[in-house]
This record gives sequence, C-alpha cells and structure tokens, in this order.
Amino acid sequence: MTEDAGGHSEAGGQGDAGGGRLDRRGFFTTGWKRALREAVGAFSERVAPVAYVRPPGALPEPAFIAACTRCGDCVKACPVQAIHVLPPSAGLASGTPVLSVDVTACVMCETMPCASACPTPALEVPPWGWRDVKMAKVVVEAERCITWRDVECGICVRVCPIGEDALRLDARGRPVIGAACTGCGQCLGACVTTPSSLVASPSEEFA
Repeated sequence: MTEDAGGHSEAGGQGDAGGGRLDRRGFFTTGWKRALREAVGAFSERVAPVAYVRPPGALPEPAFIAACTRCGDCVKACPVQAIHVLPPSAGLASGTPVLSVDVTACVMCETMPCASACPTPALEVPPWGWRDVKMAKVVVEAERCITWRDVECGICVRVCPIGEDALRLDARGRPVIGAACTGCGQCLGACVTTPSSLVASPSEEFA
C-alpha cells in the first residue's frame, strides 16, 4: 500500500507489478528446481523405489522423473550413444534416460551436450562442471581383481579421465576409488577380468 502526494492510497504500483512478473518468471526457472528438490524426501520411496544411473547434471530421482519430459534430446546429443531410455515396464520412470556404464561408459564430454540439450531442469550443467557430478558409485571387487593376487596391472587407473583424485593405486599396487570419481564407467570397460573387477551402482549423490 502506497500513498501519493494528494493523500490517496494505491494498492501496488507499476514497480510491484513488474516485481510480480519477475517473481513468477523466477519461479519457473530457479524456483521450480528448488521446489522439486524439496519434494524428494517426502516422495522418494513411493515415486522412485528403484534407483538408476542418470546422465550428468540430473536432479534427485523423484524430482528427475517429474521434470523429465521424455523428449529424448539428451539421448540424441550423446556422441557415443551411451544414453538410452527405460522401457514401459519401468512404470513412472519409463521413457526417462539412463546410463548403463558397465556396457557403454560415459566419455565425459567437456561441454556435457546431454545436459545442455535438456529443455527442463531435469538435467543441467553444474556450475563447477564435472567436479560436481556423481553419476554412479564405483567399488572394487577385491576377490576378482588380479592385483589382490599380487599380479601387476593398473589399467583401470591409466584410463581414468579424472586422475588420481578419482582412481589411484595404493602402495601394494591395488586400485583405490577416490572422492573425485564421477562414476563414468571407463574403468569398468578397461578392466582385464570377466566380469569386471569394478562395479558401478546408482549414486546417492546428485549434481
């Protein structure tokens, strides 16, 4: 409520109207993403009982399912065709994009074309790029890895696109997963054992 020079009061002027427009615009950009994230805790088990390895920059699972339009733009943008969509049997998640990094690894394109192609906040390039991405959690299966039998290897470390902050060899020549691992899966495909001594599962962290 404002008062003009003649003492008349007005319920909101032009500035308020403009501010209203800005507020509405802001809601549909940053506000929508925030609202979706806040809904995760209440609906995770009911809406998304199964976790998947999502492309980089994905929202937490229930929010991702809600925001994804199933347009397929991210699938088309992937240069190595590592992204595919879930079948109708996946229920609410059907038609949404996933990665099977044990089959086709993410090559960690510098510009993240898959996330850039997404028309909604379902996938967004993180502010700090790949440093903020956790697509999958990778662990080493010691009973399969030949370095636990004192056989020299280390090929998984050599192919890692991040470096020793993500994957290194310890003093005994055994692979150790570091905090910088994105879960891209390149080490899984390079492993010399069958099945691979490195295993990826959906991450509990999201970009």
